Amino acid sequence: MFKLISAAALALATTTALVTPAMAEVQNDAETLAIGGFLDNRTFDRGQLQASHWAKYWQPVFDTLLRIDAEGNISGNVATDYSFAEDRSSLTLTLRDGLSFTNGEPVDGAAVKANIEFLQNATGQNKWMVGGISEVEVVSPTEVVLHIAEPNPALLFGLATVGGALAAPSTLGTEEAKTVPVGSGPYVYDTEDSVVGRQYVYKRNPDYWNPQDFPFEQITITPIRDMSARMNALQSGQIDAGVGDPRAASEAEATGLTVASNPNNFFGIFIADRAGDMVPALGDVRVRQAINMAFDRASILKYIDNDYGQVTNQPLVSPNALNNPDLEGSYDYDPEAARALMAEAGYADGFTVPMPEVASMASYNPIVEQQLAQIGITVDWVKISPTGTIPELLSGKYPMFLFRLGTQTAWGDVLKYIGPDAPWNTSGSQNDALDKLILEARNAPLEDQDAAFQAITTYLVENAWFAPWYQIDAVYFTNDEVDVVVPSHNITPWIYDFQKTGN
Repeated sequence: MFKLISAAALALATTTALVTPAMAEVQNDAETLAIGGFLDNRTFDRGQLQASHWAKYWQPVFDTLLRIDAEGNISGNVATDYSFAEDRSSLTLTLRDGLSFTNGEPVDGAAVKANIEFLQNATGQNKWMVGGISEVEVVSPTEVVLHIAEPNPALLFGLATVGGALAAPSTLGTEEAKTVPVGSGPYVYDTEDSVVGRQYVYKRNPDYWNPQDFPFEQITITPIRDMSARMNALQSGQIDAGVGDPRAASEAEATGLTVASNPNNFFGIFIADRAGDMVPALGDVRVRQAINMAFDRASILKYIDNDYGQVTNQPLVSPNALNNPDLEGSYDYDPEAARALMAEAGYADGFTVPMPEVASMASYNPIVEQQLAQIGITVDWVKISPTGTIPELLSGKYPMFLFRLGTQTAWGDVLKYIGPDAPWNTSGSQNDALDKLILEARNAPLEDQDAAFQAITTYLVENAWFAPWYQIDAVYFTNDEVDVVVPSHNITPWIYDFQKTGN
C-alpha cells in the first residue's frame, strides 16, 4: 500500500504545467491586489451567482446585506440591524441610509425586494439561500421585512453571501448584466482594462461607505487553472495570492510564500446509486459499508496530501451542526472485514463498477483501483471531458465517483448534497426515514437544531451513503505583501479577507 501511494505521490509531483499563466494586461504593484484564480468567471448574472471559487469575481462589485467572517459569525453590512420575530416567522432588516449603486439608483428597500425576488425566480443553484421567504415587504426605504413561510435555518448565511448580493435593479435580467455588473460594492468593474477569460480588473469605488476594510486601490483576478503555473506567477510577482494545493505546500513555503489553510472540503467517494439501479450490489448497505472499510484514509492523507486534513467517516464535517464526533471510527481500514461483508451480501466474487475518470483526481485513480480490488471490486474507468466535469458528474450517469466539494452551513449542505432534490444527490436517493429527519431539522427550535442535524449525519454514516476519506484543507498561497484568512465555510477567501501585510 505504501509503495502504491508513494508512486502516486511521485507521479503527481513530477506533473508539470501544460500551460503558462496568461500575461497580465494590468501589471501588479503595491496598490493592487493581484489574485490568481483556479476557475474562470462564469457570469455576473445576479440570478446565477455562486460562492466557492466564483465569489471573488462578484464580491468586489456586489455588496451584501449581511457579512460573514472567517469563523462563520454573522454581522451587519448594508443592513445595519436584523432581527427575527419571536416565532421566527419574519426577519426585519434595517438598511443603511443614503447608499447608491454606481449608476445612481438608490440602495433601498425596493432594491432589496427586487434582488431577492429576482433570485427566487431564477434558476441558479443558490436560490435556496432565499428559500422559504413568502413575501418581501418594503416598510420604508430603510426597512424591509422578510416574511418566512417555511423555516430556512441558513437564511442569515444566505443574506451574507449570494442570497444577499445587491445588483442595481434596472440591470436585473438584462443581457448586459451577464458581462457588465453594476453594484454598490467597494469596487467598480473596469470593462476597458478587463479581458474576459484572461484578466478581470476592478477599480476602487470612491463613494463606497466602508473603504477602510478594502485597502487596495484596484484588484485584478487572473484565471490560472494549473497549480504549477499559479506557483510560477506567485514567485515572479505577477500575482500576490492564489489558490494553493496541499501537495504543493512544502514547495510554496520553501520559496518564501505563506501557506494559509482551513479544513472545509469533503473528499472521498460519492456512492450515488444507493438503490442499486445501475449496479445492484450498491443497493445493499453491507456492500456500501465494505467500500468504506476498503480505504486506508490515513496513508492517503499523509503521503498524497501532506497531512493537510483530518481523517473522517462523515461526509460533511465543516464547523456546522452536521458534525457528530461520536461517529468517528465507524469504518476503520479493515480489508478483511470488508471482504466478509461482501461475502455476506452475496458478492464474494466481487463485481464491476463504472466510475468517471475526473482529470483533477487522476493521481488518486491507482489508489481507488487497488483499494477496491482488494475487496473484489473492479473499477471500469469512463473518460469524461475535463471541461465538462461538473455537468457530467451531476448527470446521474455514474453509480460512484471520487470528488471533493466544499461545505458551508448544515442546512445548505442538506439542500446541496442530501435531500431528494439536491443536485449532488445525483440519483435522487430518497428514504422516508431520512426525509423525516430532514423535516425535523428544518423545523427544530434553535436549541435543538444541532442534535437534529447530527441525526441526519448518523443516518448517512450508518447507511453508508458516502465513503469519505478525509476533510481536506482549503489551502491558499500569498506573498509577503498580502495577508489572508481562509474561511471555514468557503473554499477560497472572501474578498474582504485579503489585507495588506501588517494592516
